[in-house]
Amino acid sequence: MDNKLLKMALTGDTRAIGRVISIVESEDPSAKAIMKHIYPLTGKTHVIGITGSPGAGKSTLVDKLIGDFKAKGKKVGVIAIDPSSPFTGGAILGDRLRMQDHALEKNVFIRSMGSRGNLGGVSRATHECALILDACGYDIVMIETVGVGQSEIDIVKIADTVCLVLVPGMGDDVQIMKAGIMEIADVFVVNKADKDGAEKVASDVQVMLKMLQPKEWIPPIHLVSSTKNTGIKDTLGSFKKHWDYLCTTNEGQKKRYAQIEMEVESILRGEIASIAQVSWNAHKQRGVVEALVARKKDPYTLASEITSEILNY
Repeated sequence: MDNKLLKMALTGDTRAIGRVISIVESEDPSAKAIMKHIYPLTGKTHVIGITGSPGAGKSTLVDKLIGDFKAKGKKVGVIAIDPSSPFTGGAILGDRLRMQDHALEKNVFIRSMGSRGNLGGVSRATHECALILDACGYDIVMIETVGVGQSEIDIVKIADTVCLVLVPGMGDDVQIMKAGIMEIADVFVVNKADKDGAEKVASDVQVMLKMLQPKEWIPPIHLVSSTKNTGIKDTLGSFKKHWDYLCTTNEGQKKRYAQIEMEVESILRGEIASIAQVSWNAHKQRGVVEALVARKKDPYTLASEITSEILNY
């Protein structure tokens, strides 16, 4: 681990921060040491997940939110998740280009990352990037997810506050009824509110919320028009209220405990998968695939053998 680079990152050097994130994202051998070092420095940042259907205007909304957070004196980090190339794992930089007005400003850090094929819309590296920005002194970290629909609920494992962005005319009145989508949102934004049908989408959300099991926190619904710059300040106000709620209530504490448990489970799965892959590769080199095809061996016995090897690793 390059201690000098890490020290520079922790003092706010954006180039150093970018390099540290790249090291962790590439799963460099020093990545684990970096995360062990920065973890005690985390836990102060408000992580906000911005999710919703493709074309809902999430990037434009994030761009407006950056400006308002900055006006309040906040140091803002943005992680824009893009669909990964199945070959390179790289991110498309479209989101970063849409936020270019802020990209070079002081106290704003924008990073595009690939989802790396993760069906939940975020990769393990996304969480680690958020932790790095937390340790480096960013007050707010916004994670804009891919927008893949119902499977995109993994953001709840990372974000303190989840904002679900809906838009009229794209079938969101049906989308919001899908299992899992309603439950993850702490704040609803009906974007492009200057278009016909926005009020109906907001009304549909209100009806659905009444059908869910009552909770202490009732998600607010905001009509937002980025072009007319309306509703942004109200949305920011709801983010602040939800953060205060999390910091002062038992429900907020329960959510933090649940997130920590999910974090450890995610790391465990990664560690076990790495060991299992080594064992599986060794078996393949000994011709086990041929034995499976010839039905001289069954995959269940093989899986048990690999599990035993993991336990004795």
